[in-house]
Amino acid sequence: MIVDDEPLALNILEGYIKQLPHLELAARCSNPLEAISLLKSRPVDILFLDINMPVLNGLSLLKSLANPPRVILTTAYRDYALESYDLNVLDYLLKPISLERFIVAVNKYLPINSAERVMTPESALPDDRFIYFKADKKMIKIFLKDILWIESLKDYVKVITRDRQIITYERISYLEEKLPDELFIRIHRSFIVAVNHIQSFSAAFVQVNDTELPIGRLYKNEVFRQLNSVS
Repeated sequence: MIVDDEPLALNILEGYIKQLPHLELAARCSNPLEAISLLKSRPVDILFLDINMPVLNGLSLLKSLANPPRVILTTAYRDYALESYDLNVLDYLLKPISLERFIVAVNKYLPINSAERVMTPESALPDDRFIYFKADKKMIKIFLKDILWIESLKDYVKVITRDRQIITYERISYLEEKLPDELFIRIHRSFIVAVNHIQSFSAAFVQVNDTELPIGRLYKNEVFRQLNSVS
């Protein structure tokens, strides 16, 4: 089910759903009160929910549901990201939403080993996968293969790539969920590193691009397990 008061947003998401054979559109609602009524009689697996709507916003709608489906929030604003995590949403999509980012969100619902998992060039070929970061008042496309490590700066993160650094308003915990586990590893509350760029590691550090990054005490066992399992 899609809930959004903007016809264009409804049309875009409906178009994306039609392109994926394992999704079926149960309903599209421009009125949040209509959505509440329909959900009582028509259970759905995934609810694509806008936040800023008249009468009742998306977060209030979600809080009103006794047994909500898995929810993917769709919004033009980052301000609600932290509150949305407390509501255990599946993903948080910022408008304008690309098909690639839409598929990433849907894949969080489908079981990892399911034959129904949506495969795209971005998910099949690691070298082609990318992510957009907002910096300098624009969205900057960064290929995952170029990221060396990510450093937390409280409510911001610094993304270190092969040839530049980008500072963007984002939380490292959100990026940890968003980045593929087979390519990235959280080694510290302040650092995520690209596994392929780790040159060496010890009990206290990993070395990436001649820079030593600390391994946090709480992360040490998992870091060693993952790095020792890399073939």
